[in-house]
Amino acid sequence: MAKNKDITKILDILSEDYNRGAYPGRNSEGLNPEWPCDPFHVLIATILSQRTRDDNTRKASDNLFRKYDSIDAIADADPEDVIELVHPAGFPRQKGVAIVKCCQMLRDEYSCEVPSDTDEMMKLPMVGRKTAACVRSYAMDIPSICVDTHVHRISNLMGLVKTKNPEETEFALMRITPEERWSDINRYLVRHGQVVCLPNHPHCDECKVREFCKYGKEN
Repeated sequence: MAKNKDITKILDILSEDYNRGAYPGRNSEGLNPEWPCDPFHVLIATILSQRTRDDNTRKASDNLFRKYDSIDAIADADPEDVIELVHPAGFPRQKGVAIVKCCQMLRDEYSCEVPSDTDEMMKLPMVGRKTAACVRSYAMDIPSICVDTHVHRISNLMGLVKTKNPEETEFALMRITPEERWSDINRYLVRHGQVVCLPNHPHCDECKVREFCKYGKEN
C-alpha cells in the first residue's frame, strides 16, 4: 500500500501536465466553455458520461444544453425529444428518461437545487456514488474521491490500492490521501489514463510517475 507522501507527490507531478482536469465531457483545454461548472451541468453531464466516451458525452451534453439549459426546462421537456438529443451518449432512452425524471425531482422536491449530501443526491435516477462525488468535487468544492474506470484501474495498476470494485477503491484511497487532495484524484488520474496510462497499452516510457508505479517498475 502506498504511503501518504507517495500519492501526494504523484498528484503534484501529474498536476504539472494536466492543470485542473475537468468533469466528464469537458476538459482543461477549454472544450465546452459555454457550459458552466455548476451542480446542474455537472450532474447531467456525469449521468450522460456513464458507459460511454468523453467525446460522446460532449456531443450529447452540447445537444441537450443548447435546447434545454435549466432544471425547469428539462423537467418540462418531452422525454422523446430529450432521448433524441442525448443519443450520442449511448443508452439514450435510459439516460433521457432518467434525466427528465431527475430534473422533475429537483424541481418538485429540492426547489431546483442539487443537494450536496451524497445520500440525498443518490435518490435521483442514475446517480450513484461516482456521480455524486463528481458533482460534489467539481461543482461544489467539497472534497470527494470520484472513482471511475480510469481511477479504479490506475490506482490498482500502480499499487496504490488492492481492490475489487470502485467503491472499495474510493474508501481505500480516502485512507491514504489527505482530505484536501481527494478531489485531485479524479482530476489528474482520469487525464493520465486518457493520455499516457491507456487501458490496453500504458505508455510507461512516457510516464512521469513511473517511479511510484508497481506496474511501471516491473515492466
